Amino acid sequence: MSRDTLSSDPTLKPAPSLGAVEQRGIEPVPVSERTGNPLQLFWVWFAANISVLGLPLGVALVANGLSIWQAVAVAALGSFGSFAIVGLVSIAGRRGGAPSLTLSRAIFGVRGNIGPTAMTLCSRLGWETVNTSTAALAFVTICSLLFNTGAGAKDVPMVTVLGVVLFVACTVSVSGLGHAFILTVQKWSTWIFGAINLVVLAFLVTSVNWAAVAQAPSGNLEAVLTGIGMIAAGTGIGWANSGADMARYQSPAAKAGALVASAAAGAGIPLVLMIAMGSLLGASNSGVLGAANPLDAIRNTLPPAVAVIYLIVSFVGLLLSNHLSVYSAGLTTLTLGVRIRRVYAVIVDVVVTTTASLCFLLIADGFYGPFITFISLLSVPIIAWVGIFLVDMVGRRSYDPEALLDLSPGSGYWYRNGIEWRALGSWLAAIAAGALFIKVQPGDTPWYTGPLHETWIGQNGMAWVIAGVFGAAAYAILGGAGKAAAR
Repeated sequence: MSRDTLSSDPTLKPAPSLGAVEQRGIEPVPVSERTGNPLQLFWVWFAANISVLGLPLGVALVANGLSIWQAVAVAALGSFGSFAIVGLVSIAGRRGGAPSLTLSRAIFGVRGNIGPTAMTLCSRLGWETVNTSTAALAFVTICSLLFNTGAGAKDVPMVTVLGVVLFVACTVSVSGLGHAFILTVQKWSTWIFGAINLVVLAFLVTSVNWAAVAQAPSGNLEAVLTGIGMIAAGTGIGWANSGADMARYQSPAAKAGALVASAAAGAGIPLVLMIAMGSLLGASNSGVLGAANPLDAIRNTLPPAVAVIYLIVSFVGLLLSNHLSVYSAGLTTLTLGVRIRRVYAVIVDVVVTTTASLCFLLIADGFYGPFITFISLLSVPIIAWVGIFLVDMVGRRSYDPEALLDLSPGSGYWYRNGIEWRALGSWLAAIAAGALFIKVQPGDTPWYTGPLHETWIGQNGMAWVIAGVFGAAAYAILGGAGKAAAR
């Protein structure tokens, strides 16, 4: 291995026991230690998607004109379908035993991979900011119920800060320990908090104004397609470039179909339930649609005691998503070439998201606008990377573990000056193609409007589809699958 190999991961260390800090960084897991099975990934993705973030997605579907039945169908197609893509990327983790963006070096080159890796890190940090902010809002709402404090983050800044700090501390306590501990936490949390969620959701169903729900008009085909795109972008697409991070410990004997099914079903089941409930709340109470705090619906709909229980569960549910995201972000930080241990990369990550969350909560206005804008914007470069990555997988069956870590000109993945231009060029062109159709508008005033946004594709939120198809097609035409087979 070259002397320029990442010094943060100098040796291949044994898999950690439960409660021990995982010392492995981004180096490929030895085959002898790949003993995982697809059911483990089912628990991982199920627990990560119990979170209350499904509620604002459901509310947004109703706000865009869908009926409750359309919203449920859209939720199923968007969540199951997008997490099937996560499962496909997981197959590469089983093959190479390394995180997604580390494997991506084989496609883009050790230098060309910097762009996709940096974008992935932005995505992870952004989702962690959303998770942390929402958890803090849950904490603020709990305090408003128990102590009659203000219900808005800006009304009680000290309570908001305390909520952020508490959430971040709990996140580090799990993600810092690493893979083995995360698997155990996710499995038991699925059973415990999944059951509690079902009980509370039953209370919510009895509180729904069914007459208002029944009167909600159905949306047209364009609204349905937009909804599917929004759900896909807000669920599985956001996780797609982390698919291999947890699958790198999977046994080589694990079936590809089982990996896809475990991700799709593991995430799809809780997401459909949560998004459907958000749709019911939005259709039942028009005041929810404009709420600055998406958890106002919980406080106003449930009996106080049940609301407190559910908000606590929501706080924990966001943790189950966030510590997985922070773990993945730590690996992505190491892939960028930052020479620190994985556990320290986790700490750096949460410092950034803590700062961003406080700014979001105490400065920004509203929740739904910035949230939907964020997931829509980042879906374009992420799905462009996914398209290229999957084309490469068609022709690739293995990865060179030494070349993945070697950043010197002697690396097997150095290509031309460290860049595989067919891959990087296809990725950049795909982003540019997708950008033609998007509008960036977190508030009342657009920040950017693509020249083709007014077309059918732009109006129906399909820019991410264009980016994915364009990236995959361009890379395939340039011989991407054949290049993979040759290496």
